[in-house]
Amino acid sequence: MPHVRSGLGALMLLALAGGPALAQSAAPLPQLSTGTLAALCGATGTDAESLMAVGYCRGFIVGMGQYHIEITRPGGIMPAFCLPRETPALEFVQTSFVTWVAANPDQAETKAVDGLLRWAATTYPCAAPAPRRGGAR
Repeated sequence: MPHVRSGLGALMLLALAGGPALAQSAAPLPQLSTGTLAALCGATGTDAESLMAVGYCRGFIVGMGQYHIEITRPGGIMPAFCLPRETPALEFVQTSFVTWVAANPDQAETKAVDGLLRWAATTYPCAAPAPRRGGAR
């Protein structure tokens, strides 16, 4: 897991070193891939770096989920996925995502948010809307 640690370290240094100056910079932020997010989510150690990797993973998942809820409220866009009434545990989501990425290696180089949304749409598809009755008006 050395590449995960160096990737996490680079992300943390970028966040800490940049601060307000980073917001004013024209340099683009590095893109997090689905494979890298899955590697962070798959960290299993009890050392500080593994715990930070899992924390980053869970924060990313929760952030994406909260954003999805906000943009799909009534009047917003159609949801990409529909969670069951009983929200799954974060640990389950994390493990399920890692398993999905391992089974779909073609997704590893996509943006992390795209891969996470594809996993969610596959794992928690929305029911198809009921067909309308009657003819067109």
